[in-house]
Amino acid sequence: MKLAFSTLGVPGLPLTDVLRLATAHGYHGVELRAHPEEPVHPGIGPVERADAAAEFKAAGVEVLGLAGYARVAAPGEDGPVLDDVRALVDLARDLGAPFVRVFPGGGDEQGPEEADATAARRLGVAAEYAADRGVRVLLETHDSHRTGAAASRVVGPVGHRNVGILWDVMHTWLGGEQPAASYAALSPYLGYVQVKDIAGPDDTTPLPLGDGVLPLGECVEVLSREGWDGWLCWEYEARWYEGAAPLPGLLEAGRDHLARLLNESA
Repeated sequence: MKLAFSTLGVPGLPLTDVLRLATAHGYHGVELRAHPEEPVHPGIGPVERADAAAEFKAAGVEVLGLAGYARVAAPGEDGPVLDDVRALVDLARDLGAPFVRVFPGGGDEQGPEEADATAARRLGVAAEYAADRGVRVLLETHDSHRTGAAASRVVGPVGHRNVGILWDVMHTWLGGEQPAASYAALSPYLGYVQVKDIAGPDDTTPLPLGDGVLPLGECVEVLSREGWDGWLCWEYEARWYEGAAPLPGLLEAGRDHLARLLNESA
């Protein structure tokens, strides 16, 4: 498996510095938070896109994916949601990124079946657009669809290879789903895996990998046992927690922890 980290852990950091961290600490890729607060987002122009792609290539680091904020199960008209997804897909194509992350975002005013149908409809439309651009749209296990079972209810009916699922191990755990059950539900659709650690269900402040309660060892073990060889991406949510320790000082130990889990599960 290859290792990456998300720029959610280093909010606003210039791309040159992000790539320096990746190369210095042995990460193969970076997941870019695609938000206007960051240097790379759908609002940047062709020159900035080309420059960013060139920086990644020069550093020998891969753009794992773009973490966008489109909410495909949200109530309302399809048009604005699909516009957001298409903008992310276009940026991913320009950067050479294989994946785009979207959220479910189903609202309380919908029942589960309506939210599922809304998300599946929009992802079905997005799939054709993404396929033409060599990009795969991934629904993250998050908010209204935080378990593997819930996310697969949406993606399964879409039935398109350019739509899949991003496994956020915190959310499936918070949803009461064991890693083996999550993998069983997600495996036909799995794009990559976001790892992290927290103190507990009532305190999701990010911690160094291995210092919290999330079953990272079990997750890596089931992935290894099943022969999965994709990406593990450390999503350290520093942007949302001012008291979190700075990520740069944790990256080397985090890589070592993941490498140890991979060795133990081999």
